[in-house]
Amino acid sequence: MLIAGAQFICAFALAEDNIPDSERPNIVFILADDHRWDYLSAMGHPFIETPNIDRIAEEGVLFENAFVTSSLCSPSRASYLTGQYPQKHGVQNNFTPWDNNNVTYFEYLKQAGYHTAFIGKWHMPGAIPKLRGMDLFVTFDHMGGQGAYYNTPYIVNGKSLAVGESPMPGAEVNGYITDDLTNFAVQYIQDNKDKPFALYLSHKAVHLSMQPDEEASGKYDNAEVVLPDEADSWLALADGNFKHFLWSSLEEKIKDYAETAVAMDQQIGRVMDKLDELGLAENTILIYAADNGYMWGEHRLIDKRWSYEESIRVPFVVRYPKGVDAPGRRSKEMILNLDLAPTLLQLAGIAVPNHMQGKSLAPLLQQQSFEGSLREFWVYTYFKDFPYPVPAQTALRTNRYKLIDYERGKRDELFDLRSDPAEKRNLIDDPEMRQVELQMRQALQRYLADIQQSSNAKFEEASR
Repeated sequence: MLIAGAQFICAFALAEDNIPDSERPNIVFILADDHRWDYLSAMGHPFIETPNIDRIAEEGVLFENAFVTSSLCSPSRASYLTGQYPQKHGVQNNFTPWDNNNVTYFEYLKQAGYHTAFIGKWHMPGAIPKLRGMDLFVTFDHMGGQGAYYNTPYIVNGKSLAVGESPMPGAEVNGYITDDLTNFAVQYIQDNKDKPFALYLSHKAVHLSMQPDEEASGKYDNAEVVLPDEADSWLALADGNFKHFLWSSLEEKIKDYAETAVAMDQQIGRVMDKLDELGLAENTILIYAADNGYMWGEHRLIDKRWSYEESIRVPFVVRYPKGVDAPGRRSKEMILNLDLAPTLLQLAGIAVPNHMQGKSLAPLLQQQSFEGSLREFWVYTYFKDFPYPVPAQTALRTNRYKLIDYERGKRDELFDLRSDPAEKRNLIDDPEMRQVELQMRQALQRYLADIQQSSNAKFEEASR
């Protein structure tokens, strides 16, 4: 059989490890916006330089097959926080409000004695919530929650500040958002160095308008950008791509994107330096990831949303000196954004609640050779979000195949990723692939049903 097994959701509760509070690991999760998986020097990009993200990989584990279950800011961010698919947490696109009945991993960490902080881009519809289990919440609602690269006014624990006003003593505001958020994060680490803390640092970078700071600006002016075969310099103005407001050539915007990533990488280095300075690095779980990927002309498309690899695949690197065997490893296991929450809880010695649908990555970090497979397949969903001209779609991805089921307006697609990693040959009408297609359609329907039926217990129920 192509796909075996009847249990598709990892709804489980891991036993507490009874880690003493003094030994619980600190947690720093850094999330980028729109950073695709291969725009790292660690992944062999031809010119981009990301030495600090590379260092996390060199001192930890780089997951080469990390994905998001919906390639769009709001639903992906909600999945990182809740450990659930969008079908369960309810944030299905950038217009679906966050339900503050959702339970985040912060609530469990707070109950276990952690000091908690969210610093940066929230970007989920509705009013900025008062999150349970959150000690410090620094964010912004400027420009619909997107923020601006320069002169964004911040909000601290619900209080709006003026442009240039700092949300915390000792943290400078210089106006460039990546620097500001890092200043706040570094100050937070300094202030909480003597207790277990959990920091979620959420950057605007590298989202449009892809604006680097002065130091990184122009760094790649002379770089050679090789576009995909199917793309051209002015693709941004073709068909529906104009909605992404790229008013210069594709090559120039890719350079801006790369330079913005470099500016962010420099600031990630500051966070790592602070952990080193305070002697906290050894017992800190440091994770870098992104909310979705980004297409730069592949399939003659720009942006994310689609089920193609460039859109759904993200960087995901983990450093935890006390909990990673044989650092410098690379894992090919398929992992998902909803695996973050159960991973952090297990590593912190906290039982993983049944309502979380992700799987803990702890066994992959703590075992040099992991027997079996974390998952054989998973489901991607894009829910229509007008006005973007992208059809609603659901996909099933295995290690070898991907089936994309479009709601309307486009023929379904089936790809053999082993022989066609660029997804250029649609096999949906190939009679030799009919059995594979049928098996994948059946598995997709069963999996979707399991997602909907899995436990949705609230925090109060799960913690009894």
